Amino acid sequence: MNVERARTVDGVPVGYPHTQDGAKAAAANFTVVGGSAAFLTNNERRHRAVAAMAARDAADTVGKKADLAAAEAVAALRGDTTELAAGQAIARTGVLSARVLGYDDQGAMVRLWTTTVRGSAAGHATPKAGYRSVTVTLVWEANDWKLKDSASTAGLVAPIDARQAANVAADFSGYVPAAAADPVVTGAIRSDGFPAPYEQNERGARAAAVSAVMLYGDTRFFTDEQWRHRMLAATAAPSVLKSVTSDSDATARLVAENRGVGTDGKSADGSELITRTAVLAARTISRSGQAASIELWTASAGGVAGKEETRRPQVAFLRMTVDLVWADGTWKTTAVTPSAPLVPSPPAMQQADSADAFAEVGGAGNAPATA
Repeated sequence: MNVERARTVDGVPVGYPHTQDGAKAAAANFTVVGGSAAFLTNNERRHRAVAAMAARDAADTVGKKADLAAAEAVAALRGDTTELAAGQAIARTGVLSARVLGYDDQGAMVRLWTTTVRGSAAGHATPKAGYRSVTVTLVWEANDWKLKDSASTAGLVAPIDARQAANVAADFSGYVPAAAADPVVTGAIRSDGFPAPYEQNERGARAAAVSAVMLYGDTRFFTDEQWRHRMLAATAAPSVLKSVTSDSDATARLVAENRGVGTDGKSADGSELITRTAVLAARTISRSGQAASIELWTASAGGVAGKEETRRPQVAFLRMTVDLVWADGTWKTTAVTPSAPLVPSPPAMQQADSADAFAEVGGAGNAPATA
């Protein structure tokens, strides 16, 4: 099945399916672009991006909000240096959940739970993590989803995994604007709900890697054997499918047992397993016409939403290497391998939310769109 995936205009992915998944993808991409270093530090690029993403009657309002957000971001992106070095700025956004609040043929409203990392790879201050709740209002205009409005407030705060220590600022140099790309999701899915075939190029390989990591972090991976097997058949290369399925089954059983949840994702007291993986950035390590290796910087949330605070979801910041081959007319994975963490400082002066508060971002319906 050939699918026309989103293309990029002035740094903005455009051209989405007229579906809820397409609306989720547009909301995610517009939020990621709006939080990127290029958008926040370059007036000309920001104004061109706004023109590409905004609805006709909302462009002026969206532009003014964007300029205000950029002005407010300067201090964070400077880190502890005296002047902003745009080329060393770290401004990345990952989408951990996406809830459709309203949808019809003419418009959609999507609420995102995001994690952000902002700072500088220069100086000595480690970039800081943050969490936002972003409500994106979209309209269907000119055969595409367009941004009508976006409102951001403080989001659920999950503590950083206690086993992870913050890196030093220079460790983030591989994720400055020129070194890594923002993830792009399209909402282009097949009838079975898994990603449609990718293009046989670098962008397609990166998108396939992004989707694979997000799907491996989906709660259904750990609780629903049939879903897990269908997902692996859709994304893993035939040459490794048998071994990957066996390994994944063992991992899923271990996680479910350790968390004390059943096939419905809930424990005996009704507490709900919460797992999500957001991609903050992607770098191509190698690529040919038939194979690729992509490094992703990810933020993975995992824990249980319930009354027991010791099981509260935490977020781990990892680098993941995804190896892919071109098979069956698309990019498929041969390995997904965690590597050294890349950990920001925790949010300043923010207390973690209670464990039961995370129930609002759980469930299959709140899963973000894939690429």
